[in-house]
Parts: sequence; structure tokens; C-alpha cells
Amino acid sequence: MKIRFVASVALGAAAAVCAAQDSVPKKALAEIDGKMVFESDLIPLIGPQLRQLYGQEYDLQKRALEEAINQKVLEAEAGRRGLAMEKLVEQDADSKVAAPTPAEVEAFYLGQKDRLNRPLDDIRPQLQQALMQARIAQARQGLVKRLREKAQVTILLRPPKIEVSYDPKRLSGDAKAPVMIVEFSDFQCPFCRNAQSTLKEVRQKYKDRVRLAYRDFPLRDIHPQAQSAAEATRCAGEQGKFWEYRNLLFGNPAKQDRPGLTKHARSLQLEQRQFEDCLASGKYKGKVEEDLQAGTRAGVSGTPGFFVNGIFLNGAVPFAEFEKVIDAELAALERRGSSSR
Repeated sequence: MKIRFVASVALGAAAAVCAAQDSVPKKALAEIDGKMVFESDLIPLIGPQLRQLYGQEYDLQKRALEEAINQKVLEAEAGRRGLAMEKLVEQDADSKVAAPTPAEVEAFYLGQKDRLNRPLDDIRPQLQQALMQARIAQARQGLVKRLREKAQVTILLRPPKIEVSYDPKRLSGDAKAPVMIVEFSDFQCPFCRNAQSTLKEVRQKYKDRVRLAYRDFPLRDIHPQAQSAAEATRCAGEQGKFWEYRNLLFGNPAKQDRPGLTKHARSLQLEQRQFEDCLASGKYKGKVEEDLQAGTRAGVSGTPGFFVNGIFLNGAVPFAEFEKVIDAELAALERRGSSSR
């Protein structure tokens, strides 16, 4: 038996508003003295709220879908065996649960004694019941898990995606890699710095299946050196050393004032006068601002922010979060490739 649940996140007409490409739709919403207010004008105001709204919609659909799948696999197994579903659960889960022993109840009590603040004898029946209910719930989850594996459930529901453009000059990895990670970061942000080891782990596992693009999101109100650091990476990029300079900045957070930025350039053997003139000119100030605005339109409000094939991961999330999204994306691409053959 194979069960396939097909579902999509219905973003409605407002989905276009959440797109973070520079070519945001120009749908007119209002006119003031002959001047138009476009849909794209709302993005800086409501971009983060829209992303949050679509994320909440997806979470609701995901929870409902999980419940529906669990119900369906239980119903299918019960029907195959000619049982009522309640009888199936009783036979294959509830009846296999052993009642907690007095020693187990006491151990459970000791682990929560400070919070309970009552003698064990006063609440022993309640604790025994709570332990029993927890074990039954675990047994039922195990039953559902086994049935889902047996049924080969394929979930096609995908998180909402946001189109995010990138700069080809700040792209690392195979340009044809099926998974694109766009990173919005701040060189003074400690969470961004911590995330670099996770990104390294991601790239070590997935190799040429993943590419990484970098975009600036300096939180200037709390990180006064982040703007100049971002501009300095662009100046290093003029001499073909963007990624090397970027890595130096994340590895040396205390050296991001002007002398520190210049010292990094010397350590990479950049042409010193060209680098210093570039940095002093402020020629990339506008480009950094473009990244910042693009991130804001996409719903980024803090750093780091990652878009994995358009799926937003907020903050310095652990490797397992990247792994879950990347594996799902690769599996979806494989399914599409198989269906087209």
C-alpha cells in the first residue's frame, strides 16, 4: 500500500507581494494626486509579517496533514485485519504497555519533587496515571510510525518559498548545483559567526549538490562596524578575494575597524592602494543597501537569515534543520525527474 498526499500552500494573490526579486509586480493599489502606490511599495512595511503569516499557514496545514495521514494508515490497517480502529490500537499498542512499578513512580517523583512540592503518598495515583498515559501515547506513536513506514507515505506538502535573487560575483560552489543557499549576514553578528561552522558541515556533506550565495544585512543600529566591513568585502572582491576576505572577517570579529580591515587586506596580499581607495570612496555603500532592502522584502528582520531554494531558515539553526530541508528538496527534485522520464 502506498499513500500519497498532495497539498500546496495557497498563498493567494498576495504571494507575489512576498517575492523578493528586484522585479516585484507593479500592481497599482492607490493613486495620490496622479502618483501611483504599487504593491511593491508595501514590501518594506509588511514583508516580515507576510512571511510569518505564510509560515503559520504552512504549520497549520502540516499539523493537519500529519493527523490525516495517521488516521488513514490506522483505518487502512484496521480494515485489512477486519477490526475496528479502536480495537486495533488496543491490541497493537495499549495492551503492550506495562504499568509503572512503584520504583518507577518514585523515580519520576524525585525528578520533579521541587516543582510538585507535595509528599509522594499524596499524589502517587496521579503520578502513576500520568506515567501510564505517557507510555500509552508513546506506544501509539510507535504503532503509527510502523504503519506509515509500511505504507510508504510520501508527503508532497512543501514549505512556502520566497524568490531571492543573488549576486553571481558572490557565489561559491557549482553554479548548476540543485540546491541554492542564500545567506543574509552581518559580520559583527555573533550568531552569523557561529553559523559558519554549520555551513561548512552542510557543504562537506552535500558537496557539489549545494551552492552558497552571500548577501549583506548589516544591523547598523547595534553593529556600527558592520557596514564598513560589508563594503570592504566588496573591495576585496574587486581583486578576486571576496570569499577569503569574508572568512577572515567572520574569524576575526574584533578586527573590523578601519585599521583591522586594512590589515586583513594586507594578509591576503591585496593591492593596498586600490583596496584603501575603494574603501574610502564608499562606492559600495549603495550596493550594501540594495542587499539590505532585498532581505527586508524577503522577510529578514535579523541575522543570520538563510533561504534554501527559497525556504526560509531564521537564525543560526543547527545542521539538522538544513539537512531536513535540503534532503526534502533533493527528494522533490528526484521525484520530478522520475515523473518526467
